[in-house]
Amino acid sequence: MIRLCILGSTGSIGVNTLEVVAQHGERFRVVALTARSATERLFEQVRAFRPALAVLEDVAAAERLRAQVRAAGLPTVVEGGAAALARAAAHPEVDAVMAAIVGAAGLLPTLAAVRAGKRVLLANKEALVMAGPLFMREVARCGAELLPIDSEHNAVFQCLPPGTRAGVAPRGVRRLLLTASGGPLRLLPLERLAAVTPDEACAHPNWRMGRKISVDSATMMNKGLEVIEAHWLFGLAPERIEVVVHPQSIVHSLVEYADGSVLAQLSNPDMRTPIAHALAHPDRIATQVAPLDLVALGTLGFESPDPQRFPCLGLARAALVAGGAAPTVLNAANEVAVAEFLAGGLRFTGIAGVIEDALTRFVGIRVDELESLLALDAEVRAHAQRSARLAGAA
Repeated sequence: MIRLCILGSTGSIGVNTLEVVAQHGERFRVVALTARSATERLFEQVRAFRPALAVLEDVAAAERLRAQVRAAGLPTVVEGGAAALARAAAHPEVDAVMAAIVGAAGLLPTLAAVRAGKRVLLANKEALVMAGPLFMREVARCGAELLPIDSEHNAVFQCLPPGTRAGVAPRGVRRLLLTASGGPLRLLPLERLAAVTPDEACAHPNWRMGRKISVDSATMMNKGLEVIEAHWLFGLAPERIEVVVHPQSIVHSLVEYADGSVLAQLSNPDMRTPIAHALAHPDRIATQVAPLDLVALGTLGFESPDPQRFPCLGLARAALVAGGAAPTVLNAANEVAVAEFLAGGLRFTGIAGVIEDALTRFVGIRVDELESLLALDAEVRAHAQRSARLAGAA
């Protein structure tokens, strides 16, 4: 029986995780569930899975949930606040933590799980983008086990030799190829990109995701962040990690070996596949994902990403090569720019401009401690907010 904490249980990854857990009740027990402020959805999850602990980062929302839980006669303890998220991740009765909080908000509770020596199922790529050296140092120091959940990194992991450890370059691997769908705007004429609406940017053709990550897919920043994440997860230099556009989202990533062999992981685009793989690793368990019918698919296509259409991918690569705090700057500026776009205050094509401006403003900065990193993150966000509003007013 594997005892679970799910950070971000009301988001798409958290909901899919609970679907897999419900299918295998004999293997998993939910000890803790957390969310930001989705009181009603978390209450339904508490009623269904009866965890020992439920946490809402929003303290007022936690008070409402506590009243609902008490009225329903449920035994779950309800806590509120950011510190409670970290306590849930480090809970002594938890074996594995699904780290599915989106964005920089997921860093501290995920790091708490690492420092408690848990098996960490990492769906929060921003933890490695923001704090790669610090995060991997803590993984090694605390004996945590890191398993990737992103479909691309999980696919790479499945194609690597057994016993491969996070952060250690696997022997015999020449390069990694991360696949990208190209998002909903792959074929849109370039001159129309500036007028793209949030709903258009979020209309992903293959995946059902939250709005922030959907915009990241449309700009291909998500793939840039994944390149940075892959660098830290698999210990390979940036030039050995490539991106290829694969519109069907069936081949989730490929690993090329020194002898010329290329191994690929294929499945229908459904996050329950990588979630089930990581939850049960090294075993395999059934999911309700439809079997893959290659004959019905007919052909699988691949193409190079267009740097003019996807400038954010180039910005992410530049940040990785620059090193230091550049990936932290990249992530903070992107989160602000995407939020402004979704709120209607910035054009779609302005996202890359806000990020580039921040990378130029904060060039050459290096931080080694968590407190300094968080202070820089806050400073970048304030700068990016001003930059986005100026761009939006232009």
